[in-house]
Amino acid sequence: MDKLKMHSPNLTEDNIARIREMFPGCVTEAQGEDGGVKLAVDFDQLRQELSDAIVEGPQERYHLNWPGKREALLTANAPIAKTLRPCLEESVDFDTTKNLFIEGDNLDALKLLQETYLGKVKMIYIDPPYNTGNDFIYDDDFSEGAGEYLRRSNQVDEEGNRLSANTAANGRFHSDWLTMMYSRLRLASRLLAEDGVLFVSIDDNESSNLIRICSEVFGSENFVAQLAVQLNPRGRHLDRFVAKTHETVLVFVKDGLNSSSVRGLEKEGRMVEEYDKKDEQGPYRLLGLRNRNQAFNPTTRPKLYYPLYVDKSTGAVSLKKEVNFQIEVWPDAPNGVKTCWTWGKDKVTKEGKLLCAQPTGDEWRIYRKDYLHGENGEVAKTLVKSLWADKEITNDYGRKAIKELFGSAIMDFPKSTALMGKLVKIGSHPDSIVMDFFSGSSSTAHAVMAVNAEDGGNRRFIMVQLAEELAADSAGAKAGFKNIPDIGKERIRRAGKQLLEVDSGNGWRQDTGFRVLKIDTSNVADVYYAPDALDKSNLDMFVDNIKPDRSAEDLLFQVMLDWGVDLALPIEKKTIQGKAVYFVDDNALAACFDAHGGIDEAFVKELATHQPLRVVFRDAGFKNNAVKINVEQIFKLVSPGTEVKSI
Repeated sequence: MDKLKMHSPNLTEDNIARIREMFPGCVTEAQGEDGGVKLAVDFDQLRQELSDAIVEGPQERYHLNWPGKREALLTANAPIAKTLRPCLEESVDFDTTKNLFIEGDNLDALKLLQETYLGKVKMIYIDPPYNTGNDFIYDDDFSEGAGEYLRRSNQVDEEGNRLSANTAANGRFHSDWLTMMYSRLRLASRLLAEDGVLFVSIDDNESSNLIRICSEVFGSENFVAQLAVQLNPRGRHLDRFVAKTHETVLVFVKDGLNSSSVRGLEKEGRMVEEYDKKDEQGPYRLLGLRNRNQAFNPTTRPKLYYPLYVDKSTGAVSLKKEVNFQIEVWPDAPNGVKTCWTWGKDKVTKEGKLLCAQPTGDEWRIYRKDYLHGENGEVAKTLVKSLWADKEITNDYGRKAIKELFGSAIMDFPKSTALMGKLVKIGSHPDSIVMDFFSGSSSTAHAVMAVNAEDGGNRRFIMVQLAEELAADSAGAKAGFKNIPDIGKERIRRAGKQLLEVDSGNGWRQDTGFRVLKIDTSNVADVYYAPDALDKSNLDMFVDNIKPDRSAEDLLFQVMLDWGVDLALPIEKKTIQGKAVYFVDDNALAACFDAHGGIDEAFVKELATHQPLRVVFRDAGFKNNAVKINVEQIFKLVSPGTEVKSI
């Protein structure tokens, strides 16, 4: 039950509430003295509401602003001293898989992946918190400068990954949510390839604001559509006034002029039935060559207005009037209105074999053959529609997929695998990287594997999920899971096993594994980043500046991150002169993290014969300073193309 306030009313809050009722546009969100967000009156706007003349005030411009926006930008750009630590025991097919599952704060993950996956991700899908008052948002600390942020990031956060409820009690402030999303979207945009696409699921609470911040990050010209996706055909009975049946999927692309950003869907059902003719090349349909849009005519498109000639015995079409081609046909409508062809003369010359003519009454009409299958056997595609109402994409099917894998619905609102599969089909190519940094129960990973199994593709996924603890009374906790990533990882394991039981026989490499990488503080001691803090008490740690609890695999992945090496490349461990050496993708990177002072010139010379593109050693591993000094000279002689570094 509610508690008594036990204090006099806050009249200022009451007055602001009254102004908000009369002039909702004059009440905004502002930063309070305590750094939090509060409701405040925009007095310039209020004066304008009460004036019959233009009131002087700040220069007007079109933009979206909120308390915390500049801090969010600063935080997006601030470096962090963190790393990704491999977790082999939770991974599946660690040595061979191309897929990644990253556990930790997605802001940190997006920063750590900048070097490695800059401009390489074809599709990003996210299903962020909707700011309904019942969910959580990432509570980043935006009040500190870049230097403070860097120093703090080197320390273990006692609170772990911080979350805060953006509840109805505090007004479900838009600013908190926008601040959380803005920094992440800015970083995500850098990862997208030139033909990349972003899909974001959202509901009505923040859809308008999300369009505006995405327009700022990606450019308004790269906004494609709002897909209306029917997830609950019955409607939510607790809604006010309107029972909502759908959510929105916003679509933004990296480059709106890139035609391969969003692919069409394969035709099926009635659309396939239209291909009712067949020849040696396969099923086809006839499409009129004349442009029926009268805006396209000899005046507006003079090069598309010309005659074609028909052989009446065969229906063949030619650009030239010859012995067998005597019937002249112009692109005019039956009522005499002059229009034009959809093909120019050059295209007719190159692809004239696709043209044919048929008599209609006293006239001849020109058609082009449109085949169901392309030269590579691919089924013809159609543009994606803006309304998705397939029954397989509803929340009921999302829960059904979870039940089939786990025996019970251990997640409340998992997205349907069919919905995610549809997005994967239109947003990726067979060899694309697909990313989801609010991955939840890993519906996206499940869909990527399912689509690969269906079309023989070899798409890769990168899932990122905060280690958010499950409530003790939740279905997931009762099923034995500790946090959301545990559910996601187990779903991928079970879904992969299920998919492998069916042999598709279509060239799919059957990669249902994933490397688990967990975000942690840097492997290097904290004073490495803050040398001013060094004193006699910790001087001895610089005999070896690596934290004692870190493994060679930990060091390898931090080196791969720093060098921008793909984290999914195959890794092989070899022994050279009794020392462990890690080779990434054969010779892309060689690393020896021996810490016992055993690296001598003989070892370096033998390692150099492998001619790796990059090589890294541990400072504490060299036999003496002379060896360390001579390493680069040895590689210059034996493998001059090798880049040499140490940690």
